[in-house]
Amino acid sequence: METTILKIDGMTCQGCVASVTRVLKAVDGVSDAKVSLEESQARIDFDDSKASIAKLKNAIEDAGYEVTTE
Repeated sequence: METTILKIDGMTCQGCVASVTRVLKAVDGVSDAKVSLEESQARIDFDDSKASIAKLKNAIEDAGYEVTTE
């Protein structure tokens, strides 16, 4: 199990938080995702044999948000 924190730009409300949380939890291998509007970031726990940071970034970007740093 691995944990990463990704900075996210473009979230403006709790609806955005819910969207990002939903798309992250839909990635195979993600066991938990905690998204913070105030900190503009997501803390993601995932199985690195199933998911990768690149897959997590793609899921966020496909939902219309920008990952700024790791």
